[in-house]
Amino acid sequence: MQDLLRWKADEERKPLVLKGARQVGKTWLMKEFGREAYAGYVYFNFDEEDALKSIFAHNKNPQRIIELLSLVAGEKIEPETTLIIFDEVQECPEALNALKYFKEKANEYHVIAAGSLLGTLLAQPKSYPVGMVNLLEIQPLTFDEFLEATDESLFRYYERIEKGQVIEEIFHKRLLDAYHNYLIIGGMPECVASWEKYRDPARIDQIQRELIEIYENDFSKHNGKVNSGRILMVFRSIVSQLAKPNEKFMYGAVRSGGRARDFEEAIEWLVSAGMVNRVYNVSKMEHPLTAFDKLDYFKLFLFDTGLLKHMAGIDNGAILLRNNFQFKGPLTENYVLQQLRGQFPVAPRYYASQGNEIDFVLQNGTEIIPVEAKGGEDKSAPSFKRYIAAKHPAHALRFSERGYRKDGEITNLPLYLARKTKELL
Repeated sequence: MQDLLRWKADEERKPLVLKGARQVGKTWLMKEFGREAYAGYVYFNFDEEDALKSIFAHNKNPQRIIELLSLVAGEKIEPETTLIIFDEVQECPEALNALKYFKEKANEYHVIAAGSLLGTLLAQPKSYPVGMVNLLEIQPLTFDEFLEATDESLFRYYERIEKGQVIEEIFHKRLLDAYHNYLIIGGMPECVASWEKYRDPARIDQIQRELIEIYENDFSKHNGKVNSGRILMVFRSIVSQLAKPNEKFMYGAVRSGGRARDFEEAIEWLVSAGMVNRVYNVSKMEHPLTAFDKLDYFKLFLFDTGLLKHMAGIDNGAILLRNNFQFKGPLTENYVLQQLRGQFPVAPRYYASQGNEIDFVLQNGTEIIPVEAKGGEDKSAPSFKRYIAAKHPAHALRFSERGYRKDGEITNLPLYLARKTKELL
């Protein structure tokens, strides 16, 4: 919402396109923004109203488009004060393309658009107005947003945690409990709303099952140049890929004898659709990180930790009782990555070479920060410690269930603070 308000206030504003996986709350967010920040909004859904497409098929003049949309909406669309919302805009590429005319000739009108699988459309340069739109990526709720939605008083305590602060044991325990709940529920709005209302894990399970089915049906409906069967195979292989000792994505693990050329496009499609997060291995832990990407060496994580828990078939009791189970490490890494995303200008990487592995590598300005993610209280991590002993980085972070404290050169951050990483440096 803060990003949207900044966009509204920006004089150089362009029409805004929201990207993100299906069901992450884009429609709700656009309408809520229209209610809170404007005198009113008009809402057009290209999936539900086929006839809308004809407006864009025959008109390139934004003033004429506004006139016709006003007639459809039954109210006058005013510049500056009415928010124009285009939803499921992937169903009408002409409407997506029309955004450039709004930018060039009618920028006094505030236009916001969203759609599922939009990222895959934006990956095709012909389909959208390059440089003529602002983009905003919408993710599932992060841990802090989940906490705000489910336990406001604990969130107020969490919000005030500052660098080096002592976290009292009572709050440490409560925040750890909230973290374990988040692993089970994840950040999909429907799951969080259901938890807030019923506190029933069986309902969450049902919603997660249905969401996975929706996504898998989306793949089969997809009729572009990428084979939908291959998209499904990659998606379903993520759990077993992460369960392997080194977690590196192996094409042969998707299908026996599988090659990069068979599945590269399917991976790109899933990344563009916002369904998976790809983390590249770097050959050197040096600034600038992206210069050292090994493009054929990466891990794929799921965009929501709760959905990954469901796909892996992890019993909720194992998380709540803090048992050690085979998939605890990958689930924890998926969570940490989900919280780190967007905090730093450069996306997180990881390092693996000759038996040494560091879970995540962050770049903050010119500083390189090694990160270890531990599912329990265990602190053994030989590669991590060797790197610190050799390089003495200004910051070295270990996420675990232990308290917030400094152990020599390592700062131990409780897992529930992952979303505050940057402000605690």
